Amino acid sequence: MQRREHQELLILGWHNVESTWCFPARPGTGTQGLLDQLQIVRRFGNVVDLGQALDDLARGRTLPRRSVALTFDDGYRDNLTVAAPLLRRLGMPATFFLVPSFLARERTSWWETLAAAFQHAKSASLDWQGQFFTLAGPGTRSAFDIVSTQLKRLDAARREAEVSELVDLLEPSRHPPVPDLFMDWDDARKLVSQGAVLGSHSRDHAILANEAPDVQRENLADARRQLQDQLDLPIDLLAYPNGTKDDFDAASVNAAQHAGYRCGVTTIPGSNSASTSFYRLRRHVLFPERGRLGFKRVAKRTVLDSLFGAGTRA
Repeated sequence: MQRREHQELLILGWHNVESTWCFPARPGTGTQGLLDQLQIVRRFGNVVDLGQALDDLARGRTLPRRSVALTFDDGYRDNLTVAAPLLRRLGMPATFFLVPSFLARERTSWWETLAAAFQHAKSASLDWQGQFFTLAGPGTRSAFDIVSTQLKRLDAARREAEVSELVDLLEPSRHPPVPDLFMDWDDARKLVSQGAVLGSHSRDHAILANEAPDVQRENLADARRQLQDQLDLPIDLLAYPNGTKDDFDAASVNAAQHAGYRCGVTTIPGSNSASTSFYRLRRHVLFPERGRLGFKRVAKRTVLDSLFGAGTRA
């Protein structure tokens, strides 16, 4: 087991920390839950820089025992205000995958926009695409989950149009400032000044496999260029938006390689070794508000059990 541990890299991922419209939670549970999860990782693993760990794997160098790399996607502002201070306090490096169009306020998160519209809907029902939903109590969240899952199958242009139509149909009583949930360029520069490693999460969080190959190439290349120009640092780490096996394809891998990225991080669970394609890196996604219990549930289903089992059962 020891030999295997020295050859494997476990990648963990988070998104927001505290409650959002799409990811509601009781105030404070995200911060405490993330701290609890990070403390488990620090106690039973060795947190490594993702880029350095990939260099070591590529060169056949031995990784530290129970190596773990930490990542955060999307650029939620609480990554800067909550997660980054916790990481500094615990002495743990992490990689933050950012979306240039969100940072520039050229686009906003469609999932948060839609979740806010559902939450504040004046309409008592929704008739969309031949489907009828009653918007009351738990039914509202259920409707959002079904609709958002279907929207993920569309290309970016069609999804943007459908979200706009849905907001009109829902007639929300208020339009919360969704962009404020996310960092801007100045916030990203603050992360850089604090020593954080930054990567790309595409130009506008397009689900790549839904886009034509030439669109994917332009998207990933433009994202890397904007991040490098604005932040004045090299960007060669990529996380595929959404990141399931259906969300990227061979064209996505080719686009990432062509744009100059040296990896593509997914949300497909599993561990990584020198034999893992660096453009199909596996990662376990955690939810901070679920705290230790959420960590244990992930551990029991994955390779985390063998690495952290003793700690998560403590």
